[in-house]
Amino acid sequence: MRKAFKAYDIRGIYNKDFNGSDVYKIGFFLPQLLGAETILIGHDVRISSPEILEFLCKGITDAGADVQVAGECTTPMIYWATARFNYKASVMITASHNPASYNGLKISGEQALPVGLDSGLSELLEMAETYPVIPAEIPGTYTTFSFRKEYLEFLSKYQTDLSGLKIAVDCSNGMGSLLIRNLLGDSPFYLFDKPDGTFPNHEPNPLEEENVADLKKLVLEKGCDIGLIFDGDADRVMFVDEKGQFIQPDMMIAVLSGYFAGKGLNGNAIQDIRTSKSVTEYVEEQGFSMHMWRVGRAYAALKLREINGLFGGELAGHYYFRDFYFSDSAYMAALIILGEVKKHHNKGIPLSKMISNISRYHGTGEINFHIDQKTEAMNALRQAFSDEETPTAFFDFDGYRIEFSDWWFNVRPSNTEPYLRFLAEAKSKKLLDIKKARALKILKPFIVEANHGH
Repeated sequence: MRKAFKAYDIRGIYNKDFNGSDVYKIGFFLPQLLGAETILIGHDVRISSPEILEFLCKGITDAGADVQVAGECTTPMIYWATARFNYKASVMITASHNPASYNGLKISGEQALPVGLDSGLSELLEMAETYPVIPAEIPGTYTTFSFRKEYLEFLSKYQTDLSGLKIAVDCSNGMGSLLIRNLLGDSPFYLFDKPDGTFPNHEPNPLEEENVADLKKLVLEKGCDIGLIFDGDADRVMFVDEKGQFIQPDMMIAVLSGYFAGKGLNGNAIQDIRTSKSVTEYVEEQGFSMHMWRVGRAYAALKLREINGLFGGELAGHYYFRDFYFSDSAYMAALIILGEVKKHHNKGIPLSKMISNISRYHGTGEINFHIDQKTEAMNALRQAFSDEETPTAFFDFDGYRIEFSDWWFNVRPSNTEPYLRFLAEAKSKKLLDIKKARALKILKPFIVEANHGH
């Protein structure tokens, strides 16, 4: 069970990294951990989700707390309902973008505050491993709860007239298909919009190039203006332009800033430590103050709330909004971004041009290295580059981000996988190539293997 407790959630291969008995104990001690008398539960379409739901509900009700089950949901639906209907705790049963054999639990507290390893999960693990299970004399109740109507009503505020915009949507056979037709109607071209927990067409991870291939092909075949692709639990959405090119997800933070600026709003926004400098500069030009913070919802949602930020996002395709209770919503982001693309389309500006207007740096994209001596490798990079030139900025709250006058790099250990992740940006392609080659040379003695992302 311990292996399944990650920085942001509980996740792993079901019946290998954790099992039904573990889920029961997690459920049993959850009401005590979060002081909750009633817990909201949703689940995705994975084959193991109904079984996990059963063990989870049994654990919670044996502890004397009530469960309200929302059934199949997107993860953001559960965040929204947790805050909107004042639950003290909620659980979404999902493994997000992982392969079909995986599953997990995303736990939220009051106001949909994320419960991560350093905000409750480590205590929960200790309770589940060491505390005795003594069922309550009076068990809790099990009821169902549907809020689809209220949720669609909320999202309708972000719906705009998209007529004339040709849209392709890949739902990855995941939860993105749940409400997408309610939001976009029947005019878009849909791919893999039948929920199927075996994910028969491609893994529900849009950050892997091969999983976006079908969408790119469809966009080109149908002459679409934009393509959207959701991950397995629809908390992330990514985009393809009219040329079939994948758009680095952090670029869409800049597109979102145009929407809020257009409404005459300003204030704080957030980005993660990997976000392109192009985005930071563009968003600040729109009148917002950009704050950089750690990767992952467990950190981003708390930071956005702390600074009362309006919106923000991450390189991995999560987009956060104050009006979504400081949580991430792929549907809300998709509706806003489609509206912005339509506005530009009306002026004859295609999506590729919108992005090239934002982009002013050349980037490597995130490169994954299988490295066991992560700290030593990170320090080797830091030392070598800082010796060669004086940094203009240095951040160390999530690996290192070290900035120089005309380039920067970030190196950080993955919280969920055995990888060291590296990315760099420079003002010229030539300089980028030099720095990337230098970084590879420094890292070479540490590398077990390299996996290249986008």
